[in-house]
Amino acid sequence: MDRPSTHELLEAVAEFLERELLPTVADARLRFQTLVALNALAIARRDLALGEALEAEERQALAALLGQEGSREELLGELCRRIRKGEAPEGTRSFLLAHVRRKLRLASPKYLDRYR
Repeated sequence: MDRPSTHELLEAVAEFLERELLPTVADARLRFQTLVALNALAIARRDLALGEALEAEERQALAALLGQEGSREELLGELCRRIRKGEAPEGTRSFLLAHVRRKLRLASPKYLDRYR
């Protein structure tokens, strides 16, 4: 693979924003937007590192819960249909808790760690 990798590029941009740009930003609105950009880069880095594995884990859990195969999106749609019809399969609550944990591992792992 050619270097720098996508992960290395994201890390370099985040490092520049955090170490070079952020300390010089006096405007509160621009400082906030820089922090938002840093957070977005961190999410993208976690998604690169964990996203495929978490999606596969989710698809397998959905297939087991619903007793059928399909893409993650198709299976989530089927679960939603069943819930709306009042026919949520046994184990739905446990699945949904794990679903939220998987989402937080990408979006906000500090939040997840705080409430374990």
